[in-house]
Amino acid sequence: MSRMSLLSSPMLLGFDEIERLIDRAGKSSGDGYPPYNVERIVKNEANGDRGEVLRITLAVAGFTRDQLEITVEDNQLTVRGRQQDDKGREYLYRGIAARQFHRTFVLADGIEIRSADLNNGLLSIDLVRHEPERLVRKIEIGERKSGP
Repeated sequence: MSRMSLLSSPMLLGFDEIERLIDRAGKSSGDGYPPYNVERIVKNEANGDRGEVLRITLAVAGFTRDQLEITVEDNQLTVRGRQQDDKGREYLYRGIAARQFHRTFVLADGIEIRSADLNNGLLSIDLVRHEPERLVRKIEIGERKSGP
């Protein structure tokens, strides 16, 4: 039995990749840790911002730079955090657990990672979406001759 979707319309040719990205985004939602924000930043043409600038901010209190890893593969941004339990401590009460996380974001074509900074427990990742050039091309109509 084949699966039908909105993108399987004969008027939408070549959108198989978008359907795959939507499936991948739905599977990557996971739990709510760490909490994050996505915001649009005001463009600053003086800094060379020629497209839309976005910022993802994750609340990663307690993590150091070397405990965090940011990778991009196949249009997917992945942020991982790994902490180890400190075996030398004896806790009377433990409300802050050493915790690992794995958070993914599916990126559209044309989005580039500009920078990543860790400050006061917030990891900020700045992205730039470059505006594509509008290309108009005229297609010549040929004449097909019938017969041999």
